[in-house]
This record gives sequence, C-alpha cells and structure tokens, in this order.
Amino acid sequence: MSSPAASAGDEQRRVDRRLFTIRSIATLGGLLFGYDTGVISGALPFLKEPREAGGFGLSAFDESLVTTGLTVGAAFGALIGGRLSDRFGRRRSIMTVAVIFLIGALGCALAPDREVLIVFRFVLGLAVGGASATVPVYLSEMSPVKIRGTMVSRNELMIVTGQLLAYTCNAIIATVWPQARMWRWMLAVATLPAIGLWIGIHLLPESPRWLANRNRGQEMWAVLNEVRMADEVEDEGQDIIRRVEEERAVGRGGWADLRIRWIRRITLIGIGLAFFSQLTGVNGIMYYAPTILISTGLGTRASLVATIANGVVSVVSVYIGITFFLNRLPRRRMILTGQSGCVGSLIVLGLVFLLPESTARSYLVLLFMLSFLFFMQCFIGVTFWLMLSEIFPMRVRGIANGIAVFCNWTGNVIVAFAFPNLIEAVQGTVFFIFAAVNICSLLFYWRFLPETFGHSLESLERRFEKRYS
Repeated sequence: MSSPAASAGDEQRRVDRRLFTIRSIATLGGLLFGYDTGVISGALPFLKEPREAGGFGLSAFDESLVTTGLTVGAAFGALIGGRLSDRFGRRRSIMTVAVIFLIGALGCALAPDREVLIVFRFVLGLAVGGASATVPVYLSEMSPVKIRGTMVSRNELMIVTGQLLAYTCNAIIATVWPQARMWRWMLAVATLPAIGLWIGIHLLPESPRWLANRNRGQEMWAVLNEVRMADEVEDEGQDIIRRVEEERAVGRGGWADLRIRWIRRITLIGIGLAFFSQLTGVNGIMYYAPTILISTGLGTRASLVATIANGVVSVVSVYIGITFFLNRLPRRRMILTGQSGCVGSLIVLGLVFLLPESTARSYLVLLFMLSFLFFMQCFIGVTFWLMLSEIFPMRVRGIANGIAVFCNWTGNVIVAFAFPNLIEAVQGTVFFIFAAVNICSLLFYWRFLPETFGHSLESLERRFEKRYS
C-alpha cells in the first residue's frame, strides 16, 4: 500500500503534467503571434525588389501598409475575439483562431500582388488579435494562484520564441536558398504551428470560470479535478461559484457594465497599460530591425543575420524575467523598472545615430537595440500580458480584455505605420521621440497602475471593487 506522501506526489505530478500540456498547446497561439509579427522584417527587403526580381517594388509607404495590415486586423481581432470568448468559450475561440491563422498564412504566401498581400495580412491580424485577447485569459483562468504568473508569462516566452524562429528562418532561407520570391517560403512556414494548434486545442478542457459563469457547474468541477490537487478543488470551486453568484445578483455581464464606476476605472487603467506598452516602440524595432541596420550602412543579408540577435536576446530576457524576477518582484515594480531602462536605452540609441557612419556605429546601434529589448522583454513583456489577464472582473473579462488589447494593437498600428517613414525622414531622431513618449508612460504607470501580485482573481475583483467604487 502506498503512503499518503507518495500518493500526494503522484497526484502533483499528474496535475503538473496536465497543466504543462495545456500551457504547451495553448501557447502555440503565442508562437504564431510572434512568428507572424516577426517574419515581415525579413520579407520586406525582398518585397521591395522589382517584380522581375520576385518582389512587389514596395516603397516606404507600401511597407507601412503591408506591416500595418496585420496590426489593424489584430486590433479588430482582439475586440471581436474578446467578446466571442465570453459568449462561446475560450477553447472554441482559440480553435477558430487556429483556422484563421492557417487561411491568413496561406493567403500571404500565395499573394499575387501587393493588394492581396495586404488583405491577407489583415486576415492574419484577426487571428493574431484573437489569440492575444484569448490565450492569456485562458491560461490565467486555468492556473493555480501560486504559478499563475509563470503560466501566463510562458505565452510571452512563446511570442518572442516565434519572433526568433521567424528571424532564423528568414536568415536561413535568404542565405542557404537565395532565389526570387524567397519571401513566400518565409511566410508559408507559419502554416505548420497553425495546424498543430487546431489539432491540440481539441485535447484541452474549457476554462472552469467560464463554465461556472454559464451555469455548467458539473463540467466546472470536472475540469478543476483535472488541474488541481484534491485538497484545492473544493475551496477554489466554491470561491468561483460565490463570485459568479455575486455578479449574477447585479445582472449578466455585458457592455453596459462598463458604465459601473469601478469596472470603468479598472478598464481605463488596463487600456492605458495596453496602449502605452506599444508606444515603447518595441515593435518598431522588431518589425524594422533590418531596415534600421540597413539605414546605418550595413548590408541586407548581414542585417538579416544580425537581427537574429534581437530574437535571441528577447527569448533569453523573457526566460530571465520569468525564472528570476516574476515570482519575486511585485508586478508594478517590474513595469517601472523596465520602463526606466527603455527610456535610457532609447536616449543612447538616438545619441549613437549622431556618430559618423561606420560599421562600428551599425553594431553600436544593434547593441543598444538589444539593451532596449532586454528591459522591454525581461520586465515589461513578461508582466504586461499577465496583468491584463488578472485585473478585469470575470463578468466582463473577455470584453474588457478585448478593448484593452484593441488599444494595444491600435498603438502597434501607430508605431508600425510611423516608424519606417520617421526613419526615412529623421533617422535616429526617432529614438528621442520615443524616449519622450516613454517618459509619459512611466509617469502614468507610477500614478495609476495597481498591484496584482499574490492575489487570486476573485480576491482582486473584490479589492478593486472596494478601491475604485
């Protein structure tokens, strides 16, 4: 007969395995998010080639349209996806997103001209936005309190891993298999994880909190028994049910709830967090890194290979943030530290552009781009998506998170559209502009951002209701 300690150990391993499976499959949405946003950086130099060389002859303005096609789609995908995940469930929403990822990737790879490419980049953006609004919420609602930060932030690790995969595939294809229309193969690679996500999501359960909110209590208890230790199930299940009943007493969640003072205030804070995190300029660097390096005098293929460093530093930084800081430092301190580092890095980047053109200057630009990415990904990247999944009340979590992520992608659109045109017009002065914007963001976070570290989702709702009512 096994001892109680051995039985508890077996049960813990069973729960850990199930949570690992859930995290690994669901975060394929993050991998696709990262790949599809990162791959365009390597495709753009070849899309700028004339038609006879396999490109579309894109101008700087055309580059902006191709890049922002995805970000505009993502803004609307987040808004629609958040609402649909509240109505139809987190699992079904992710399943739909996987299909749209596949359609969008194929459409982009096979596009006959610039206009069709922009249309399918928009379609792909719908999937990216839907994933960014739904996957962190799903992971947050599936996670035990003690590992919620680590579990949700693995999605950010997969996003930057997807970007690294994109940069690496771009460099390999451009170096090993140079040919006209090589950009089509760069874009086509995204079909593989999309198929994996669609197959894998069929193996995962629905969120217990969504099930409780839909009066499917028996299914909720079954899911909790899958993903929690036996001694945790009763307390957590009862707390979820109590919170659902408290919210039901004031009516079913919907757009009208945003008029409630405390919900409106926490939603506005979430919108500010989401919008300002994009105005750091991080995706200007991630989308246009080769363009930035080429503008300093570095060659096209050398710039593509050097851009892999952006992906490596992003992955390592997120890993360091998750492993060493996320479970030790309060969320608010993480954001403020990262924002301060971003401001400093941007100022130095602007100063480096004032140096005479040389190979050394090109690599100094790369160095301080990497410094910026370290602070962004290690401190802000691992915390921002996590906080968005934590702060909104369950009754409007999908809607409010969708609105916040819509604003996040709206900021992304502004950066993606403005960045190449600013680089062309004012060169390195663009980094001084973003430094000034980041100082404003830092002041907003210091004044308004609440702390969420160490609280269950239900206790955070009660705390915010009391604080902001």
